Amino acid sequence: MNTSDAPTHVSWWASHRRRRPAVLAAVLAAVSLGMLGNAPAGHAQTPRPAAATCPAKLAGKAKCYTGQDTNGAYYAIAVPTHWNGSLVVHAHGGPDLGDSSDPSRSTDDLERWAVMVDQGYAWAGSSYRRGGYGTRMAAADTENVRRLFLARFGKPKRTYVHGQSWGGDVAAKVAETYGAQPGAYDGALLTSGVLGGGSRGYDYRVDLRVVYQYYCRNHPRPTEPQYPLWQGLRPDSTLTNAGLRARLQECTGYASDPADRTATQQRNLDDILAVTRIPERSLESHLQFSTFTFRDIVWNRLGGRNPFGNRGVWYSGSHDDKALNAGVERFSADPTARRDLSYDSDLTGRVSLPVLTLHAIDDPTAFVEHEAAYRATLRGAGRGGNLVQTFTKETEHSALSDSEYANSISALDTWVRSGRKPTPSSIAASCGAFDDIYGSGCFYDSAFHPSPYASRVRPRPGGFGWPAMTAAQERAWSRIDGVGIAP
Repeated sequence: MNTSDAPTHVSWWASHRRRRPAVLAAVLAAVSLGMLGNAPAGHAQTPRPAAATCPAKLAGKAKCYTGQDTNGAYYAIAVPTHWNGSLVVHAHGGPDLGDSSDPSRSTDDLERWAVMVDQGYAWAGSSYRRGGYGTRMAAADTENVRRLFLARFGKPKRTYVHGQSWGGDVAAKVAETYGAQPGAYDGALLTSGVLGGGSRGYDYRVDLRVVYQYYCRNHPRPTEPQYPLWQGLRPDSTLTNAGLRARLQECTGYASDPADRTATQQRNLDDILAVTRIPERSLESHLQFSTFTFRDIVWNRLGGRNPFGNRGVWYSGSHDDKALNAGVERFSADPTARRDLSYDSDLTGRVSLPVLTLHAIDDPTAFVEHEAAYRATLRGAGRGGNLVQTFTKETEHSALSDSEYANSISALDTWVRSGRKPTPSSIAASCGAFDDIYGSGCFYDSAFHPSPYASRVRPRPGGFGWPAMTAAQERAWSRIDGVGIAP
């Protein structure tokens, strides 16, 4: 999107202040569409957490609890037998798609992150009130589970918010939105985080969606109802993950041995991967996101408005770049949709807490360049001193080494308690003690620095996103708009 075609936050705000009744009417309409959300619910009306069976990894090591808050979000809590007095509040990734909260999500997350409890930290995680996109909604539900913990177990000595994948964006939003409240949070741990924000963090999936269709012509097929590709999928489509997988296989043979692919399939696959810079092993998952999650963002959260654009992007790396750029579908974002997605999920960098990140250099899902985007955001806000970033030589997204996770939360805790900022080298050096316990390896590369985000994701003419709101403008918008594009 070219920002010259759209108002800045400042000009938009000024024009809409003059038309405040119209703004309020639009907000009421948005509520009726189910786009906006609520602030965290008070814990007074929420039933107390009920005792539950702990995951097998925590048998005999903790007491576990589950419940559902007044917004409908299921949650899980674990308190170690030998509690160190501190709490980790977890924000899960995804987003999972669905109309309601999944009661198994938080209990599954507890099992996955049992290493935190094993290290002596209490743990609390929300399944969120529903599936689908909504970073501020997820942040509000994450804050709510912290309040529920306090109501039942008292105030911890220290509280850390941890986010994984898209949950990294959620946790970073928690730190910005609620971190300034006295005694709420003491630090943030962001692992494999999608930290570029929604307005630019999915541009490579926008590119995949249009490049794939240029070569494959089967999503949609010529015989099916047509729709603009920024929708991801038409709202009434019955296409499933399995159906999309079959179309991807039909076009590229990606699931077959190279020797079993046709020449056309191999060329399609080579061109798609070269142009989009997406690893072959994660091609299917990125295409699913740019299909089903885009549909959720566009139709369920933005009322059919388009937040994505690729006009002016030059695609290269194919066997015929000229033909590709002449034939690929082009579109520009609706300024209001991009503004709302930006407000919901982009980060301002205004964080006053210590923030530690952990990211695999060869992450095939959330490219490591997301960390460069986040670093630039904090530095732009004058908060770069609150950030320490660590990188590992691993090649995964969803599960890094337990030794590194244990080391990371310990390093953050030591930083908060002592006030001494660690370095990537000092964090790498401390990992061995945890690897003696978990034996899953320490793979830090202390000298690594990610390249700029635009080196991996094709930039949009005019730059990314929107100029940041002033604090006063954001507070005023928040009073009108609730918590973003949530339920």
